[in-house]
Amino acid sequence: MNPDFSRPLDISIPLSSDGSSPSAWYVDPMKIEIVRAGRFVGSVQEGGSTNFRNITFNPHGNGTHTECVGHIAQQVYSLNQHLKTFHFPAQLISLKPEVVTQDNELSKKGDYIITEAQVRQAFQGSSTKALVVRTLPNTQEKLHRNYSNTNPCYFHPDAIRYIIQQGIDHLLVDLPSIDREEDEGKLLSHHSFWEYPENTAFHRTITEFVFVPDEINDGFYFLNLMITAMENDASPSKPVLYPYL
Repeated sequence: MNPDFSRPLDISIPLSSDGSSPSAWYVDPMKIEIVRAGRFVGSVQEGGSTNFRNITFNPHGNGTHTECVGHIAQQVYSLNQHLKTFHFPAQLISLKPEVVTQDNELSKKGDYIITEAQVRQAFQGSSTKALVVRTLPNTQEKLHRNYSNTNPCYFHPDAIRYIIQQGIDHLLVDLPSIDREEDEGKLLSHHSFWEYPENTAFHRTITEFVFVPDEINDGFYFLNLMITAMENDASPSKPVLYPYL
């Protein structure tokens, strides 16, 4: 099968300085500020020769981003140094999170989680390297929501272990994290995905805050995972799916 490059399906959420982009982890909205220095003003509208602006944001808390194991490691690891290929066969699945009915060592009653059984039932990709998970209901609120202090849906570590057992190296989700918002810093699903620190998989990535419109059907696609050339554990990213001919 060949990808149809004339039909790009962008599943990233644009960053915006007006506060409309989704956010998490109590970070401020992205800021875009005109540079002003002496008589210089970086705004054509204000009489300057060029538009010249500073941008301030947090890659984990502001919009679509891709991260590497450097997110949880004691050592400094850069996504730019460890993600060296950018095109992968991918499967898109849609899952309705389950409600936890009683407290346990991983979850609290009322939490919404993605379980191993759900992923196992939906996954079909024998040679798939990327998995995109769309959670249901798939509301437009995902494009603008501030997830801080809302205890959003997350993945059970068993689901993550099943995902990597299927050969998935790149996990893309429409959530702010694959772990519980408040978990005492354990980040069990992140640790499971990267097998850190025992058998660290440096090449694997997690992409969070994607949005997959309803008109994109579950199934198989060709993924182009674009990042910024930035020496950091995470980068703003632009994942684009292409249907097969």
